[in-house]
Amino acid sequence: MVDDERVIADTLAIILNKSGFDASAVYSGTGAVDSARAAAPDLIISDVVMDDMNGIEAAIEIRKFLPNCKILLFSGQAATADLLEQARKKGHEFEILAKFVSLKV
Repeated sequence: MVDDERVIADTLAIILNKSGFDASAVYSGTGAVDSARAAAPDLIISDVVMDDMNGIEAAIEIRKFLPNCKILLFSGQAATADLLEQARKKGHEFEILAKFVSLKV
């Protein structure tokens, strides 16, 4: 679970763990890349707009060494559409989920 807003990353990781998944929180795009190298996850859920490296850039980097890793991006910002379009033009496809997600546990 990647989000530069720590409360979001931590909360969603807690919800996923309580639902039987092995989830952890990471707070930056570069942190996501480093964590993915170390843990080789099956799924990454990431915010798109972050300061150091956006979620799309991190996803592209992660796919280089984990090509079968599922990546779900989520965002509450309009700028995401432009970033996704730029990635698509380069041959990268990602699923996106709009923030705020309503979860029942």
